[in-house]
Amino acid sequence: MLFPFLAALSSACAENVQPSRQVWLNPGFLSWHFERSQDLRDDNWGVGVEVVLAPDHTVMAGNFINSDGERSHYATYQWRPLHWQPHGIDVSAGIALGAFDGYPNMRDGGWFIGLLPVLAVEGKHVGVNFSIVPTIKDKVHGAVVLQVKLRVW
Repeated sequence: MLFPFLAALSSACAENVQPSRQVWLNPGFLSWHFERSQDLRDDNWGVGVEVVLAPDHTVMAGNFINSDGERSHYATYQWRPLHWQPHGIDVSAGIALGAFDGYPNMRDGGWFIGLLPVLAVEGKHVGVNFSIVPTIKDKVHGAVVLQVKLRVW
């Protein structure tokens, strides 16, 4: 019931959005963890690339040093059907479905699937992605995540 509603809303909101391929690079993530008393890494530096295939569809891949101080890799598909353009800035929201690794308490550092909400705010050359990582018991540390990105194409 939710997906048909979002698809209809996407069509209505995306009428003014011009399709264009874009490539963005990022230096990893900055995190604000919900578990502030633990000694978790908030500066999760790495390298990543984001390719906007169409206004609603984006793919991302990269790596970063995760909250546990280990190297993680990721590959995601983002469906961002909700679009706004306040003051000429592109804003889109949706969900990201991804594969992640490198968390020692989650499958012994192996790959796992995650579903995250995502909000992208993009100017002509600079943008940011926001997301919320849920806490998964003692396996993944929940956080609000910020990713700064630079458009290169």
